[in-house]
Amino acid sequence: MSTAQTAAQAMVGATQRLRAAGVADPARDARILLAHAARIEASRVTLIAPEDLDPDIADRYEQLISLRAVRVPVSHLLGEREFYGRRFKVSSDVLDPRPETETLIEAALAQTFDRVLDLGLGSGCILVTLLAERTSATGVGADLSEPACLQASANAVLHRVQDRAEIICSNWFSAIEGRYDLIVSNPPYIALDEMAGLEAEVRDHEPEMALTDGGDGLGAYRELAAGAPDYLLPRGRLLVEIGPTQGSAVAALFDAAGLSEIRIIPDLDGRDRVVSAQIPG
Repeated sequence: MSTAQTAAQAMVGATQRLRAAGVADPARDARILLAHAARIEASRVTLIAPEDLDPDIADRYEQLISLRAVRVPVSHLLGEREFYGRRFKVSSDVLDPRPETETLIEAALAQTFDRVLDLGLGSGCILVTLLAERTSATGVGADLSEPACLQASANAVLHRVQDRAEIICSNWFSAIEGRYDLIVSNPPYIALDEMAGLEAEVRDHEPEMALTDGGDGLGAYRELAAGAPDYLLPRGRLLVEIGPTQGSAVAALFDAAGLSEIRIIPDLDGRDRVVSAQIPG
């Protein structure tokens, strides 16, 4: 990429490269990454268009576009992702926070809770958001991945909930103690035979253990259904994110475990996204 190019010319060339690489929205990504290279807001990119690009900006932009062309997610290049109105630090060690997970947040906040447990913590976006929204609550977040626990801890500090959040390494319930009035989880729910069909950004750059259980995609729900009754207070709730075809299967697992008031909640696109259940009181 020539350092004599204007920003507009650079974005045109970058958009063409990203489109050829199969990126879904190449013009948007080219703009966002130029703003990141120039260390300005994306809305201000046009302000540098009349001028030749600074060589340092041009070099940074070239590196970013080259990485995006091999389908490194934009969030990994920026080092952050927005979720429920807050910015969360992310990396290749954690699942990228996604808008559809906000359905779980809304369902959790629809009722009161004082003590929450987040299993399969990842970036911490669920636990941190719930504690930030419910300032009287405390919580525990658990993940088998130590790097994920470190990332979640950093996000807890970033959003000033670290004094109310305990983060531990645990294989589901193995290191969990106490009882909770809310358990939440966005577990790995992609079946192994579905992995090859995922977008390259997800399949090649997000942690496999956060995507699939290596089986039919229901393994984590079996663990949650079996363990949750021992860790929920009377009338305590269990909320899990699911894949859009898994509602009936997960609901059946929860029913067999003795949970009640089971509901399948759609996301904003009308797809099944969350299963909610409760311990009888």
